[in-house]
Amino acid sequence: MSAFHPPLRPTPPASQAPIAPRTISPLDTPGVPASPLAFPLDAADTAARVRQALLEDEAFNDVSTLATVVSTRHVRSAIVARRGGVVAGVPLAIEAFRQLDAGVTIRVEAEDGTRIGAGGTVLALTGHARGMLSAERTALNYLQRLSGIATVTRRFVDAVQGTGARILDTRKTTPGWRTLEKYAVRAGGGTNHRFDLRSGVLIKDNHLAAIGGDIALAVLRARQLAMPGTPVQVECDTLVQVEAAVAAGADGVLLDNMTLDALRQAVGICEGRVITEASGGVTLDTVRAIAETGVQRISVGALTHSAPALDLGLDFDGL
Repeated sequence: MSAFHPPLRPTPPASQAPIAPRTISPLDTPGVPASPLAFPLDAADTAARVRQALLEDEAFNDVSTLATVVSTRHVRSAIVARRGGVVAGVPLAIEAFRQLDAGVTIRVEAEDGTRIGAGGTVLALTGHARGMLSAERTALNYLQRLSGIATVTRRFVDAVQGTGARILDTRKTTPGWRTLEKYAVRAGGGTNHRFDLRSGVLIKDNHLAAIGGDIALAVLRARQLAMPGTPVQVECDTLVQVEAAVAAGADGVLLDNMTLDALRQAVGICEGRVITEASGGVTLDTVRAIAETGVQRISVGALTHSAPALDLGLDFDGL
């Protein structure tokens, strides 16, 4: 879970992705997926979270649908991409439809982590019209939000391809959604930074202010308190702080809002002894130049806090 280790669950090479779409029939045991990208929730947790979302939407008391659609009406439908992107959240969407219609048959055309073009199908469904209509918004909320994160992440990953730099997320996540949003980052090919405040030490500017700016003392105290093996990283605004962090034996430095020249100098100071990570105001327009300074990690808060939803819709083949 640290910033200094490989991703918790790396995205597999494209060659390992499923070739043939899978079909989930009403007799299948509900479960979390056959995708090579490991989903972070088990079947019980997935079901519980989705049910809570359906209850929040009063999906079991959908007055509009009950008033207009007869209970015996069966339809075919598909979740279709209006714009291209990377898919994430398929297990949650499947669960939403199955909770409203246990007899629904679903063909998965695009698993999590798959690039999809405009007009491409994510899921094809056959079942009760009422169930599909009542589950539609919850299923799309999960898919659009998580696919949006995966799509933005993939753009950043593509932008630094060949430099050796990894794209990391941050803790700037939606409360209650961190597990899913960090999963979506992995679906887009990114790497997870520390998952929470316990899984890694990051000594930031306010921590240093509270200890009189003494980086050596801050690192020492972190080593004494944290579990053995917990990585210790120091946020640095200046090259003097970088030198102090290296001397103190930190595992990594977070180079905050530094110029490209300063980043290159910081990489030289660390000389492979300390992991270097750039952060602060990183955009698609600037990320390539940042990566070319030689930093090993680039953290981007926008992956989770500013990613626009991927435009997906549920199209019915007539009612």
